[in-house]
Amino acid sequence: MATTDRQATTLALAHALSAAERGLAVIPLSRSKLPALRSPHRDDPTPSPCHGACGRPGHGVYDASSDPDRIRELFAAAPWATGYGIACGLPPHHLIGLDLDVKTGTDSSAALRELALRHLFTIPPTVVVVTPSGGRHVWLSGPPEAVVPNSAGRLAPGIDIRGAGGYLVGPGSRTDRGVYTAAPGTAHLPPAPCPRSLLRLLIPPPRAPHPHHPVPPAAGDHGQGLVQFVLAAHEGQRNTRLFWAACRAYEDGIGPALLDPLVDAAVDTGLSEREARATIASAARMTGHRP
Repeated sequence: MATTDRQATTLALAHALSAAERGLAVIPLSRSKLPALRSPHRDDPTPSPCHGACGRPGHGVYDASSDPDRIRELFAAAPWATGYGIACGLPPHHLIGLDLDVKTGTDSSAALRELALRHLFTIPPTVVVVTPSGGRHVWLSGPPEAVVPNSAGRLAPGIDIRGAGGYLVGPGSRTDRGVYTAAPGTAHLPPAPCPRSLLRLLIPPPRAPHPHHPVPPAAGDHGQGLVQFVLAAHEGQRNTRLFWAACRAYEDGIGPALLDPLVDAAVDTGLSEREARATIASAARMTGHRP
């Protein structure tokens, strides 16, 4: 490895450990901004969804940790890493990232200002990361009960959202296009609370209840809410939503009761029954339960 790459890896690890001290969960990234560790299931003949339940690294954002020893292990397994990603949606900050792009030919900053005027919110002082292309990542903190999905251009042209299951490139990361840096005067700030009116724009409205997905009375309203959360999934977030809902169900002791309703809801969004059951089984194992 070239000396400059070794230096970049050392710096990336230092920045990642510093972020972890603030409670942020991180993963090593390559120069292409992708997770540096490849999936351990890439050669499986019929890979099934596994978000780290197998215990091996290489599950992207699901490897994210704020434990210094674990972070050092991940970087040791990826000595070519030159950056780090910060997982969104996790406690304590429940990070939400507004990615203001400049490559689409649209003025994403103006689009955000227009949204703020129309919906009567202001972006409070918070961490802002400047990308090598001149874009900006605005960090916000969401409430624990709000699960913000990832999206591209849904909020406004040129504005992508990084939420649950997504990650932001951390300041100090070196990529093929340059270095990500914290905007002056923002590095020391905590992620500011997301304005409520903006948060309402970021969370898709739930679909109408589906009468053919009955929830057992023992699961209650919370169980119905988890099923509706899965039903509201868009393409690209179906597994993430199902896994999150199943984890919550098992943590709350209603996992077995919700197994069939969650499978039915996932199939309704386009997953196969086999995929759905594999994802729920991974959630059960992750939370220490038998599927």
